[in-house]
Amino acid sequence: MVTGATGNVGTALLRALAVEPRVASVLGVARRPPAEPPPGTEWMAADVADAELEPAFAGADAVVHLAWAIRPSHDMARLWRTNVLGSARVFAAARAAGVPALVHASSVGAYSPGPKDRRVDESWPARGLASSFYAVHKAECERRLDILEREAPGMRVVRMRPGLIFSRRASSRVARLFLGPLAPRAAARPSRLPVVPDIPGLRVQAVHSDDVADAYRLAIVRDDARGAFNVAAEPPLDPASVAGILGARRVPVPARLVRAVVDASWRARLQPTPPGWLDMALAVPLMDCSRARDLLGWRPARSSGEALRELLEGVADGAGGPTPALRPGR
Repeated sequence: MVTGATGNVGTALLRALAVEPRVASVLGVARRPPAEPPPGTEWMAADVADAELEPAFAGADAVVHLAWAIRPSHDMARLWRTNVLGSARVFAAARAAGVPALVHASSVGAYSPGPKDRRVDESWPARGLASSFYAVHKAECERRLDILEREAPGMRVVRMRPGLIFSRRASSRVARLFLGPLAPRAAARPSRLPVVPDIPGLRVQAVHSDDVADAYRLAIVRDDARGAFNVAAEPPLDPASVAGILGARRVPVPARLVRAVVDASWRARLQPTPPGWLDMALAVPLMDCSRARDLLGWRPARSSGEALRELLEGVADGAGGPTPALRPGR
């Protein structure tokens, strides 16, 4: 079972599972299923916030929970209903149905603020950041998973904590979610980006969605995979490395100024990204991904720079994927 199966990671995971010999069948759950499923996949139209999930989960060997909402970013009650209450319903249904394994899509955003000059492992506190709804919701889901693990010790619970997830297929969706209709998409092409804002302290990790999907695949089929896994490619992305990747020059910009502009434009509904996203990027620690490498045998096939270039070129081209969630257009 894969909830949120039509999104960036979901579609990549379905492709990975279609060629995995240890997986016999997949049921994808989404609010808007596509017309043609990948080989070996069936679809169930459902919203995790209100659908009856337990009967569908019965008999499943694993439930992968990817369903998540980022918009409407001005409606916190609706986002909480989908992200936190919807996740809690998935956890409860999986437990009631006796599903042996639950793999949850957490995030680097679940982590409490941490260092940018060294790596932290999965034991770093996962309490989120108060100014970011995304971080608060991810951290609350982790807290509820803690309760589930205590109350259902026989269930194998996995938490995947990836960095920023990029791909060409997701470019139109990313543009809709974070740029809005007023942003000139063609300007995102790497060859047309002459400058990169040099924001002090901005250093994040990224990974391609196909590589994240491979980590999920490994977590599904390995019976010894439990607990949290950091998932990110190298190198970390900061203004200097991004400028080098794009052949652009850096222009110093104070973080306080950028935040003020983002906040004002979001409140005016000129663009959909609240300032908490910037706060989170400045606060989250750099992750040590050696546990995924050593226990799962996971290795990313693309660098973070390659994933970023692919995303930017896709935004400029108006690229997208085959599902309603990824389809180009508004």
